[in-house]
This record gives sequence, C-alpha cells and structure tokens, in this order.
Amino acid sequence: MPVFYGTEIDSALMLGTAQYPSPSILADAFRAARPGIATVSLRREAGGGQGFWDLVSGLGARILPNTAGCHTVKEAVTTAQMARELFGTSWIKLEVIGHADTLQPDVVALIEAATILSADGFEVFPYCTEDLTVCARLLDAGCQVLMPWGAPIGSGRGINNAYGLRSLRAHFPDVPLVVDAGIGLPSHAAQAMEMGFDAVLLNSAVARAGDPAAMARAMALAVEAGRAAFTADPMDARDMAAPSTPVIGKAFLE
Repeated sequence: MPVFYGTEIDSALMLGTAQYPSPSILADAFRAARPGIATVSLRREAGGGQGFWDLVSGLGARILPNTAGCHTVKEAVTTAQMARELFGTSWIKLEVIGHADTLQPDVVALIEAATILSADGFEVFPYCTEDLTVCARLLDAGCQVLMPWGAPIGSGRGINNAYGLRSLRAHFPDVPLVVDAGIGLPSHAAQAMEMGFDAVLLNSAVARAGDPAAMARAMALAVEAGRAAFTADPMDARDMAAPSTPVIGKAFLE
C-alpha cells in the first residue's frame, strides 16, 4: 500500500469527488471502489455547503483538499490556507494551472507555491508534468510526493508519455509517485501501476461513466491487478517468438 508523508493508505486508488450526476451516485461509486483517498476542491465544497461536507466525511477515505482552478501562486497559497482551516489537514494537492486549453500546470509558479506551502507546514502533493528537472525542484522545495499527469485533465487519453513516466520512476525510485489526470479506462490505470507507480488519481473516468459505480469498481480492480503484476516481476518483451512448450525430449517423426 502507498505511504504518503508517513501515512499508509489502504488503497492505491485515489478518487475525485467532482462532476457526479448526484450525491447518491457519488456515494455509490466510493462504496464500490473503496479508494484510499478522496480529493475535494474548496470551491466544490463551498458550493455544496454542509450537506456536501457531511457526504465526503462519510466516504471512508482520507480527504485530500486541492487547489483546483487556481492560476497564480497567490491564489493557490490562499486557497490551500483556507482548505487547511476548513478540512483540518495539512495535506494539500497543489494545482497551479498555466494553460487554459490543456490545463497543463505552470511549473514555475508550482515550484514557488510548493516552496511557500512547505515552509508553512503543508504536506504538498503537486500536480506536475513528468519533467525530471521540474520534479527535482519540487523535491528540493519540500515535496515528498510527486503527481505527474498521464494526459490532460479530463481527456481520458491514458498514458501519453510512457517513456517520460518510466524515466521518472527510474530516476526517483524511493519517491512516492502518483499518476494524476488523463486516466480514462481501467487498462490505463493498470498500465500506470504496472510501470511501478504507487497510486493513481482519477475523477472524470468514473464520474462521467454511464454507470459510475461499476466503473469505480473496475478501476479499483485494475489498480490492484496492475500493482500485483509489477510486484510479480513480469517477463521482458522480446522481438522473436519463443515456444511455450519445450522441444527437448519431444518425439520427432520422419
């Protein structure tokens, strides 16, 4: 199970709480998947009021507030400070969006905000790219977890840059890594876990599915299967065929 800032989490699936058709469907999805962490936007909570807070508090997952929708350092830091007061946790998923179409993070502002928040006692989960230099700077800023995107938020495209993510995993073998954003299918989630990532964070793939609870369950199973495959030390791919039935001792007819 993943360990973030010294806390062991029961599941490697992290699930967002936005965009569900109704609160009851949101609750059904969480019951089906039993994720270890639920991400919650301060803006989403404020819009739902006490009823939404009561709902997410009863989901059985640890709450990870996020700074979704923030575009500047000041906005992200202020939102994080408000979230700490509201949710009573020093954990924060840090998003500083730099591009309106792709929702790619502004990595320069992200590093600055992470430095400020880490110095203020926050335990920061930065939504970042797979860039090795950016990730190294985030670790230097005090982050102990990295959350590189798989693809743009809400795109459902899966793993766009498998080489980059594999390089990140190899370069930081002891850092908890979470593939965040872009997951659209259970196969995408399994692929991320097969690559050695510690967890997967997704939202739209479940919330926008025709049957969110069924998709949530499928994602949970995919994450579990992917992790099991990684720890089983899978065979390497090869260019040539190799018979699965040995030929030694086999009778030859002439």
